[in-house]
Amino acid sequence: MTTSPTSRPLAGKTAVITGSTSGIGLAIAHVLAHAGANVMLNGFGSPDDIRKAVSAIKAEGGGRVAYHPADDSNRDAVRDMIATTERELGAAQILVNNVGVQHVEPLETFPDDQWEKIIALNLSSAFYATKAVIPAIKAQKWGRIINIASVHGLIASPFKSAYVAAKHGLVGLTKVTALELAPFGATCNAICPGYVETPLVAHQIPEQAKARGISEAEVREKVFLEHHAIKEFVTTDQLAALALYLCSDMAATLTGVALPVDCGWIAA
Repeated sequence: MTTSPTSRPLAGKTAVITGSTSGIGLAIAHVLAHAGANVMLNGFGSPDDIRKAVSAIKAEGGGRVAYHPADDSNRDAVRDMIATTERELGAAQILVNNVGVQHVEPLETFPDDQWEKIIALNLSSAFYATKAVIPAIKAQKWGRIINIASVHGLIASPFKSAYVAAKHGLVGLTKVTALELAPFGATCNAICPGYVETPLVAHQIPEQAKARGISEAEVREKVFLEHHAIKEFVTTDQLAALALYLCSDMAATLTGVALPVDCGWIAA
């Protein structure tokens, strides 16, 4: 079957997606590849799992696919990932800052090393990756930067001091980036999901149970979905569809916005 040009709207574009070997990042990688983009995957996982992820993205039939093992908490590794992308796939015009980590514990006992790890991965990595792609975006006068923040970039919850601080910072970084790139045909937006059933959330369930002294079933019902007006988890496919829209020409005048996809959480 012949593919029409309009079915591959991102053909010729190159996307870097951090934390894209599972969860939200992997779902976004699928839709951007299907739209024709070259995709640089990044994240941790076994060699076999990474090979499967690369093969699955290639099967979307879009552009080229590569993988970079950068530890996104290391600024030099992030810079190398962007430079490697340019050598192997072409200069990145699309950047999705998705990598993230979480730790749940009361503020008074929150470990210093966990604070530093969460700030590094959830906020500083986005700064370094954004800084690295800006020259190419300015040169090409087109770009899309999407920061996967969280509803916790807009409001707070107990026991998540580092995560809430990092995600609020990421929303602020989004706004500054949007203003600086506006003259160059580029946008920057943040997607702020409520709870998404990903490996990160699955890992939080026993942590929350321990911190709150309740069962894991109660965590799902009374912690994760308590504030969702729609009593469901957000899906990775829904977030990927929004990311694809933000990369489209139809979203060319949407910038500097933190978009809640939170099942009505912050409407209350």
